[in-house]
Amino acid sequence: MNCEALREFRQQAYKMLGQAKDATFELMDAVMTTPKANCLTEMALNPLFRRKWSSVSEALQDSEPDREQLMKLYLEQMSGVERPILAVDHTAWARPDARTLRERTYEHQATAIHGNKPIAIGLGYSTIAWIPSAQGSWALPLRHERITSWDTPISKAAGQLEQVIAGLPQRPLVLFDREYGCASLVLQTAHLKADKLIGLRSNRCLYSAPPAYSGRGRPRRHGEKFQLNDPQTWWVAEEMVELDDPKLGQLQIRRWDNLHF
Repeated sequence: MNCEALREFRQQAYKMLGQAKDATFELMDAVMTTPKANCLTEMALNPLFRRKWSSVSEALQDSEPDREQLMKLYLEQMSGVERPILAVDHTAWARPDARTLRERTYEHQATAIHGNKPIAIGLGYSTIAWIPSAQGSWALPLRHERITSWDTPISKAAGQLEQVIAGLPQRPLVLFDREYGCASLVLQTAHLKADKLIGLRSNRCLYSAPPAYSGRGRPRRHGEKFQLNDPQTWWVAEEMVELDDPKLGQLQIRRWDNLHF
């Protein structure tokens, strides 16, 4: 993105921030350029935030950005992309001491202490972002929303993806990590015009199509079991590809068709 296009993008985003535009816009710059902040008021120490520390909370309280118009602006940046790549992720923010925070939920959080349950009390957020390049870590979030107590990461992701695809003329490729590798996501997103690449847990079991009905008893719902971490359950793949990756070395990829959860 050249400087003129970036300047135009920032100006359009600025107009959609509602009240307290100046403080909110500078706060956004401070958030993006502060490596680590222990509290919200530390954002006021960033040189890009030229106001007093009280303006941080005032900006968050007064600003009401037009979320739909902002997402439309973001999608316009993808107009020249033939095959957009989107990524979906669930992030947990632990808030164990915030007893008055409404609707805290139990969230997964890895622990280094053996035997401890990998959970925390806090907030869960679902993010869907455009990944413009295979190199680097820059991404453009299209939706970033809290997962409420009556939602699940799966249902929230499916709803967000439907909103994004509705304004996207191209057919995207959507990436999911192994948390989303389940039948629920496949069913809730089956009607969407998108291709999905979903990670699976190493102990996940899949099944082939059931055999023909024998005429006796209830028809079988599943065929042979395919367990990912047990090669003894694998049958001959439909296709196998071997290649040398400059970073990962020699890779071997197998493909099996028509497996289901």
